[in-house]
Amino acid sequence: MNKTELLNIAQTWFKTQNWKSFAFQKQTWNDFLQGKNGLLNAPTGSGKTYALWIPIVLDYIKQNPDYKTKHKPGLKAIWITPLRALSVEIEQAANRFAQEIGSNLTVGIRTGDTSQKLRAAQKKQMPDLLITTPESLQLLLSSKGYDKTFKNLNAIVIDEWHELLGTKRGVQIELALSRLKNVSPKMKIWGISATIGNLQQAREVLLGPDSEAFKNSVLIKADLKKKITVKSIIPEKMETFPWRGHLGLHLLDEVVPIIRKSRTTLLFTNTRSQCEIWFQRILQRYPEFAGELAMHHGSINKETRLWVEQAIRDEQLKAVVATSSLDLGVDFAPVETIIQIGGPKGVARFLQRAGRSGHQPGKESVIYFLPTHAMELIEASALQKAAKTTAVEDRIPYLQSFDVLVQYLTTLAVSDGFFPKEIFPEVKSTFCYQALSEDQWEWLLNFVTKGSQTLQAYDEYKKIEIEENGLFKVNNRAIAMRHRLQIGTIVSDAVLAVKYLKGGYIGTIEEWFISKLNPGDVFTFAGKNLELYQIKNMQVIVKKSKVKNSRFPSWAGGRMSFSAQMSELLREEMFVASELLDPVVTPSEVEGSLIGRKKGSVELQALSHIFQRQKKESIIPKKDEFLIETFKTREGYHTIFYPFEGRFVHEAMASLMAYRISLLAPITFSLAFNDYGFELLSDQQIDMQQVFDNNLFSAEYLMDDLQKSLNSTEMARRKFRDIAVISGLVFTGFPNKMIKTKHLQSNSQLLFSVFRDYEPDNLLFQQAFRETFEHQLEEGRLIMAMERISEQKMIWKQCEKPTPFAFPIITDRMREKLSSEKLEDRIKKMMAQWGDL
Repeated sequence: MNKTELLNIAQTWFKTQNWKSFAFQKQTWNDFLQGKNGLLNAPTGSGKTYALWIPIVLDYIKQNPDYKTKHKPGLKAIWITPLRALSVEIEQAANRFAQEIGSNLTVGIRTGDTSQKLRAAQKKQMPDLLITTPESLQLLLSSKGYDKTFKNLNAIVIDEWHELLGTKRGVQIELALSRLKNVSPKMKIWGISATIGNLQQAREVLLGPDSEAFKNSVLIKADLKKKITVKSIIPEKMETFPWRGHLGLHLLDEVVPIIRKSRTTLLFTNTRSQCEIWFQRILQRYPEFAGELAMHHGSINKETRLWVEQAIRDEQLKAVVATSSLDLGVDFAPVETIIQIGGPKGVARFLQRAGRSGHQPGKESVIYFLPTHAMELIEASALQKAAKTTAVEDRIPYLQSFDVLVQYLTTLAVSDGFFPKEIFPEVKSTFCYQALSEDQWEWLLNFVTKGSQTLQAYDEYKKIEIEENGLFKVNNRAIAMRHRLQIGTIVSDAVLAVKYLKGGYIGTIEEWFISKLNPGDVFTFAGKNLELYQIKNMQVIVKKSKVKNSRFPSWAGGRMSFSAQMSELLREEMFVASELLDPVVTPSEVEGSLIGRKKGSVELQALSHIFQRQKKESIIPKKDEFLIETFKTREGYHTIFYPFEGRFVHEAMASLMAYRISLLAPITFSLAFNDYGFELLSDQQIDMQQVFDNNLFSAEYLMDDLQKSLNSTEMARRKFRDIAVISGLVFTGFPNKMIKTKHLQSNSQLLFSVFRDYEPDNLLFQQAFRETFEHQLEEGRLIMAMERISEQKMIWKQCEKPTPFAFPIITDRMREKLSSEKLEDRIKKMMAQWGDL
């Protein structure tokens, strides 16, 4: 069959579905059939799966004209998905096309949820298309004779590449592809990405810089005008002094009418705790939603999650409260409305969630924004503009992740072994390891065979043996088994299974939360009030409880920070707010409102009283201005800086400024920060003139000062735990016998101390510090922020009391010490004292 005849098969099938193919789909089909690699960028719900699965099938038909009568079994294509939940959707879509055109191609799934029986069957006979995860692909590479499994592989598709890029799972993919390029010479590599800023770099990371695959590749962008409508839920009354969390649940009555008028609604929260709280509160106030309201987050058991996903499709549910577990590509066509609770902290995340509504080509997406405090309406205003321009974040790829490389080398040694001279050029061809030197390579080979300089005396670290012919191989079955159990690179706090006393699995909860509870304590999980009975064998045994007052679990990593793109948009919106208050000469100007002044968005108009109060007490900084406020309360002397760069950057900047100021005069500080700014609180006044004269916002000597100001060794020590687990230095345990977090931490800390004292040039030890600065403290963003601030005009306002901008930062610091009830009482007194009530 020629190309025209092949493409006609696809077009005919599309007509039978009453669909019209898009230009980006036709271009992808065409380029794939010409043997090209590529990256496809298209919005959620636009038919990306068919853009790549169809040409894979057509290519098979082209090579096998008698495909209807003589099916050639064996693995022909792999589809990588970052989430197991997406695999069922992809399987259904792939099977639909393959079966309806009579291709006889089979589709199978292999993830951590796949049964041992099915895995054994796949080992004997692989499906034609295998849908799997990055970890499961690594497991296949660790099996004997993997080259035979992959030798006829014609295509590999990396779905949701924007989710994997900038993670160590993405590095796993880079390494796997570097091997498969040689094992499967006919293989075409394609990535699918929805929302990402650095598309060209994403293609380079996927295919390898300067590689033949990259030279023979295309970047395809879908030119689809997806209409996204953002509607803010603006409260009738807002305090002049906003604080985090005071609005959210107060607007519950505004949310319910939106749910009622929509067929199906998804309520997105940023954290699992928030998800649990909103689910409970809606049912408490509106019990008629029982049976029509469900909850979905990553810690709930798989069966419940799958049931919820199917119930949405079948329109059995009126609403679902969810976290990012429903962000990605699961096709929920009936969903009519999305509600975002609280600022999403990133443009890409917000647009991804908006795309769950109207999740079909040409359909409008509607998303409601519900602020949890007044200042978040500025974010809503910024997101309105972002939705129109689709300006989204870059994803920063990892470089020199030696822990993942150690794991990968052990994976190859567990299977058929490897010759370093063959593997080194492959590894160097990846984006992550393009700067890998021969000295570093030799160090890594020594590490996997001898256990590095300081660990040579211990046999447990000598995992790989060098055979007479120079082959690097793992011959110890126990080492091979432990390695296969630990191939996943996503490291988090130890999770414990939550089970009923009489049997029945509910989900997982993190050890650090449950360790604070005693038997008899009641907590809410998966929408149920549960009484802790006992903790045994890493399992939390519970009973149902009728007690109404219970604790909501919180998960580590619950606090998110602004992305760089979101920070920039917020600053732009803040500049607009400052211009709104500049008088325009007009007779209709009315005191205390924005009538007769420059018009802003409805969100900014709703905040006019807060802006008026801010300007009365201080200023709203313009584009070329940097605001610093000082005032005194009974707590001490407050100095507040407003970079508007996100809490992670502010955390580093606060430590840095505190250190630099302390060099001028001996002084100690308490630090507080949020996404808008940071506070230095002291019992003595800062000499601000000295701050200005000494140019303390200079980016010079930044890293040196940062290392001294932060306990960078302690931060690197915590980061090293993850690196030690990934590289196999410490073992996390066998299924149902996992090692406790505190033991993992102490084991890795011991190794960290040994390397610090006796082997400071250890590459894994050095990596811990590098990742702390590059990823945790966002070193690049910090430098750019400092450079921007040093060029701005410093505006120092000596205030009599906290301003509306300062208030959320002060209350966030109190939140660490007070219960929510006491905090609310304290805040009411403060607002009364400062004239807001």
